[in-house]
Amino acid sequence: MMDFQSSSEFNDAPQMLPPPPGTFVDREELIQHVGDFAVSQGYVVTIKQSKRDRVVVLGCDRGGVYRNRRKPVDESSAESLRRRKTGSRLTNCPFEAVGKKDDGLWKLSIKNGAHNHEPLKDLSEHPSARRFTEREVLLIKEMTEAGLKPRQILKRLRQSNPELLSTPKHVYNVKAKLRQGNVTVRNFKSLRPQKTAVRNNYQSVMEPSWRQRNPPRVPNLIGGRFVDSKSLTSIDVVNPATQLIVSQVPLSTNEEVRAAVFAAKRAFSSWRNTPVTNRQRIMFKFQELIRRDMDKLAMEITSEHGKTLTDAYNDVLRGLEIVEHACGVATLQIGEFVSNISNGVDTYSIREPLGVCAGICSFDFPAMTPLWMFPIAVTCGNTFILKPSEKVPGAAVILAELAVEAGLPNGVLNIVHGTDDIINAICDDDDVKAIALVGPNSDVADIYSRASAKGKRIQCNIGAKNHAVVMPDASIDATLSALVAAGFGGAGQKCMALTTVVYVGSITPWEDKLVEHAKAIKVNAGTESNADLGPVISKQVPGYENGNFIGPTILSDVTVNMECYKEDVFGPVLLCMQVLPLISFSVGSHISKLVFVVKLHIFVSQAESIDEAIEIVNRNRRGSGASIFTTSAVAARKFQIEIAVGQVGINVPISVQPPFTLFTSSKPCFAGDLNCDGKGGIHFYTQIKTVTQQWKDLPGNVETPTSNSNGESLQLLNS
Repeated sequence: MMDFQSSSEFNDAPQMLPPPPGTFVDREELIQHVGDFAVSQGYVVTIKQSKRDRVVVLGCDRGGVYRNRRKPVDESSAESLRRRKTGSRLTNCPFEAVGKKDDGLWKLSIKNGAHNHEPLKDLSEHPSARRFTEREVLLIKEMTEAGLKPRQILKRLRQSNPELLSTPKHVYNVKAKLRQGNVTVRNFKSLRPQKTAVRNNYQSVMEPSWRQRNPPRVPNLIGGRFVDSKSLTSIDVVNPATQLIVSQVPLSTNEEVRAAVFAAKRAFSSWRNTPVTNRQRIMFKFQELIRRDMDKLAMEITSEHGKTLTDAYNDVLRGLEIVEHACGVATLQIGEFVSNISNGVDTYSIREPLGVCAGICSFDFPAMTPLWMFPIAVTCGNTFILKPSEKVPGAAVILAELAVEAGLPNGVLNIVHGTDDIINAICDDDDVKAIALVGPNSDVADIYSRASAKGKRIQCNIGAKNHAVVMPDASIDATLSALVAAGFGGAGQKCMALTTVVYVGSITPWEDKLVEHAKAIKVNAGTESNADLGPVISKQVPGYENGNFIGPTILSDVTVNMECYKEDVFGPVLLCMQVLPLISFSVGSHISKLVFVVKLHIFVSQAESIDEAIEIVNRNRRGSGASIFTTSAVAARKFQIEIAVGQVGINVPISVQPPFTLFTSSKPCFAGDLNCDGKGGIHFYTQIKTVTQQWKDLPGNVETPTSNSNGESLQLLNS
């Protein structure tokens, strides 16, 4: 500890500035801000007073300095003793900062920014640098019980921590606490110079609370920190194969949405000015980390969604393609330049980020859907708020952890969990400039109208009825394999699943083989190596309460007026539009020790021609994509031209396109003007700014030209 002749010497001490006032997403971030700034100025802060959800008062923990304790040469022993007793007390430092909660955010003000002591040259001078870590306290307890003396204990502690500044006296103090039964880490927590100088007496050094719960409660990500929601209400995330609770999703509060938006808005100004090459490097690192944790992501998807591990890996791989696409986004943001539109006048356009963007996810692709959204958005310079599906939140949280590990700055990516209330709060927030949505039809109309009314840019990708037209000349084996894979893959729970088959001509060559392919599908938990078809995500199958299993189901004799044709089934159900006598049979699938029997009904008829088949598809307003299976180039070309859908497959089922191409969908399966993939995705997350400029080579005032060399009028508009 440093000694000084008199307090008057403080007047000549270097000035220590108070932290700048500001607004913060939560109490911990405010304290962190004050503590980090204090370290840069040479003082340490501590919590003087706290009402956890309303106010926190921070003071200087330097504690002032010892008064003059030096013994003058002519001072008597009695006088020296008296002065030492009265002079060994510390002088309080008047510094005080106050944080108050206001409308969900914490605001910092400085009540007194002055100090009455010199700044610390080294944090190791501070008494709190001599405190022990949690592990060291536990070791002290163990070694005390083993009979070791304080000096012996200290010697062993320094073997693992050579920089330990504590003395035997400090070990005695800890032993006294232990004898009283007080082993709370907060009383001994160490202060490391390279970390914040706040004495975190209010915090435990153990894992965050959301990890300590059983089952774990998935956290929000706000301002770069994973935090447990303040909400007391949660939804169970259930493994569809076992009905065991995997985790819990909090129904976050509107205050937490505002905090996430604030964090994203605050991070935007610096992130947009980060060179695009630096943003791309983060994406390169991000894709490397996704590959590293591929197994972890796939297992998380299977445990929450139920799809097989093979489908889960494909889910991650398709999302990974989008991250790889984001690594080269700079070339897609190049603007245009037109030279000399008038004498000495040039004009050019540039693409700039929008600001705070948001993504609302469905459950069908737990990894791919979030990766559809935020990698492109943030690489373009935006900041992002992600609302994962409450049914499958785990993969999104893992991806966010990897993004932070890759170097994404605090506040650039935020996650808020919840349901309709959170979606409404995102739509209503004026600072959110754009929203990307993948979800069911029942939600989209309200979300689209609500967001549009607030003037937001929005794209909505909706579930759809996807058709396959099978011509008489189609290759039987290849066509059947494609129909079964597209109809039953992922348990039919994906927006691009094949739902309806329209046969042109006789059904006879197809009937038995279609049934054989359906019988060969093995239904089991997604983690089992022999599983072709996992459980569906929702518990709506009577009789199988211990697992949401339903076998592949084929319905025929379907007409356009039936509910199964007009509405989304979103399960392993394939509709065949035919009208012949009924054939019934059973398909058994062994799952663990249970046998699940599924009744398949086949009604057979025929469409008269390709024109009739095309008319059936075009009449369905829910058609997003359609395929034709044929060996005739003429029929394929006719189908390609006349079919009124956004995605067309020829001898292949429709699928999600590579990210460098344009994924398209037709209304009402898509709402918005710009799609999510290819250049459309770049355009959705950016806006064009046109700049017109003129530079004068000669000094003096020269009038701005108002016409070009042909005498045509030219107006330069000032923005």
